[in-house]
Order: sequence, then C-alpha cells, then structure tokens
Amino acid sequence: MTILKDWFELMREYEDDLATILSLENGRPIAAAHAEIKYAASFLEWLQGEAVRSHGDSIAASASGTQVVTIKQPIGVVGIITPWNFPSSMITRKVGAALAPGCSMVVKPAAETPFSTLALAELDERAGVPAGVLNVTTTEKNIADVGRLICEHHFIRKLSFTGSTGVGENP
Repeated sequence: MTILKDWFELMREYEDDLATILSLENGRPIAAAHAEIKYAASFLEWLQGEAVRSHGDSIAASASGTQVVTIKQPIGVVGIITPWNFPSSMITRKVGAALAPGCSMVVKPAAETPFSTLALAELDERAGVPAGVLNVTTTEKNIADVGRLICEHHFIRKLSFTGSTGVGENP
C-alpha cells in the first residue's frame, strides 16, 4: 500500500518538525521525542507490509472438530481515542491498522496533545489519504461526552482506546 509507505517517508522527512511539536506539546525531551517519531513511523512501515498480505487464516479452534477462519477486510468506521503520553506512536499504530484494510476513522486525541495528531493527519493527507477517511476531532471541553459519542455511535464498527481505567469506565 503506497499511501502507508508515503506517509512513513513523510514522517522521516519531517521528523525534526514532528519531534519539536511533540516536545513542546507533552514536555518530552527532544531526543526522546525523536525516538518516538521514529517508533511511530515504524508502525506505518510494518503495517504497509501487512496490508499486502490479504489472505485469511484457518486454524483449529479450542472446541474439537471446529475451525476458526479469519478474513481480512474493512469493517467500517473505526473510532480511535488516544492518550497524551505517546500521542504520535498511538496515532500511527491505530490509524495505520485501520487504514491498511481500508477503514475510515474518527480520531480523538487527548486534549493535552492535539497538535501531534493534527500534524500527522496533515502528512497523512499529503501521502494521499482521501478526504473524509481520517477525521480528527479535538476538544478541551465536554471531553467525556465526545468520547462517549465515539464509543456509542451506531456508525462506529470498531473502537480502539488507550487511556486510563478511570476514563475507560462506563459511568
């Protein structure tokens, strides 16, 4: 999938800018910010290879006489909620995994780190992801309501959430 490869290459090209944004946004030392950007880009490189392996698998199930068959195909819109502490790597890990099979997504980064996500979304667009495939919503107000909407909306077919237990609990 050339889009993931192109996004990976753009992250390498703009590593200094992405690391600076990350450092200013979440307080990570610049050397550690560079390390996270490299790590974040590596997910795109790996997922690009996984995207071309579209065959399914058939394995024996735990119940005697049955098999489990996996089919790799898009499932629909994916809701993605990410934490503040590893904003870039959690975005590429989750968005890349949704993008590889062809899913659209709604991403809500942590209120403390929206700019890392917006910068990556800009590079995603430059890499050729069509408009409307990656949708980012940021907020500092009504965070729980926005998160709940992403979790409960009937268009969301899959949810990827990384965060604290308190945030993940259903009130």
